[in-house]
Amino acid sequence: MQRKIKVIISGGGTGGHIFPALAIANALKEMNTDNQILFVGALGRMEMEKIPAAGYKIIGLDIRGLQRKISVSNFSFPFKVISSVAKSKRIIKEFKPDAAVGVGGYASGPLLWAATSYKIPSVIQEQNSFPGITNRLLAKRVQKICVAYDGMEKFFPAKNIIMTGNPVRQDIVKTAGKETEAVEFFGLTRSKKTLLVIGGSLGARTINESITAGIEKINASGIQLIWQTGKNYFEKTKSFTSENVKIYDFISRMDLAYAAADVVISRAGALSVSELCLVGKPVIFVPSPNVTADHQTKNATTLTEKNAAILVRDVEAQEKLINEALLLMQDEVKCKTLSQNISALAKRESAQRIAQIIYDLVEKNSYK
Repeated sequence: MQRKIKVIISGGGTGGHIFPALAIANALKEMNTDNQILFVGALGRMEMEKIPAAGYKIIGLDIRGLQRKISVSNFSFPFKVISSVAKSKRIIKEFKPDAAVGVGGYASGPLLWAATSYKIPSVIQEQNSFPGITNRLLAKRVQKICVAYDGMEKFFPAKNIIMTGNPVRQDIVKTAGKETEAVEFFGLTRSKKTLLVIGGSLGARTINESITAGIEKINASGIQLIWQTGKNYFEKTKSFTSENVKIYDFISRMDLAYAAADVVISRAGALSVSELCLVGKPVIFVPSPNVTADHQTKNATTLTEKNAAILVRDVEAQEKLINEALLLMQDEVKCKTLSQNISALAKRESAQRIAQIIYDLVEKNSYK
């Protein structure tokens, strides 16, 4: 067992930041159950709910990002940054961490800035192929930068980059041997093929509209559909429920959804891509265009260039998505190829590797 250490993990805003942060925290706890983990997030963001629900303490900073459009709130941004850095310094003085980790999101900037000011060993975990501005600004201040994509030396100091992959929720990628349970859970017919459509907790408008427009084709094909619409679209779509069409605003057992699926349609957020590599099912990605620097398209392209997934652009989805999905489900050779190739890209035990990197930095610092 490793020695006891204290670690602050900062960031959040979306599940793509929060779930990797929790995976790192859990890995640190596996190394020593007495390790103390403190989270720092942004007040009013989802981490303030999700982190305590997972059993960890979190402190909130009054910090928001700059609005892309001209906004009155932008005038208060510098003052919020200054006050958040000051509060971060107070948190650090009180908690006395051995290391600090930033996973991206509003809160990671002030906290890691404060931590590096006190010479605390610090790590960035960057999920995407195109990093956010916070991580780019912090890159020269931290000791290690854990990434999931090649070519990140374009953004970060090459000597500090370590390829770890993205930490994911292990409970939802363990699908082996769960097929029977999955069929029963969703009320499916074992002899029919199943298409899984996921678009996040709120829902992906283009994906949902494409499925709605193609629902007659889906019904006529004889396949089964598990459709997570997100809460914003559930009321509009629930009337399409039938023996072969199972519609949910949220799927609580994603492990069973993945186990049931023959083909998956998904957005291409970094966490989704990492999970689907581990799941190893044929995937059609529909990248969201409403993200910084179109990084979801970059995420998906990394896989399509290696014949490990299919990409359908958002603007083409209503015309092409359903046809692509139905053709793929009929092509067993293509499905097998995509499944093998995406599985080969999976980065396993990412959280454990990052936890060990944190320990190595703490040990190195202790000898100074």
